[in-house]
Amino acid sequence: MDEEYDPTRLGRRERDILALERRGFPGPGAKERAVREELGLAPVRYYQLLNALLDDPRALAHDPVTVNRLRRIRETRRAER
Repeated sequence: MDEEYDPTRLGRRERDILALERRGFPGPGAKERAVREELGLAPVRYYQLLNALLDDPRALAHDPVTVNRLRRIRETRRAER
């Protein structure tokens, strides 16, 4: 069944990206493999979408714990540059 478009809610792909970020991965390459196999995205595109998602208020409303954790990591990495 198709979802009805609602501009106040995240789309399926955005929700799937956040769900992937909630998971733990056992070793190097496992996350990138999951990105390709489960989402059908190249890792570079995935990280572009994820970065944009972290600035989306809908993402914060959907999963505040994950979004805030990833925002902290992003800010720490930016400060280290």
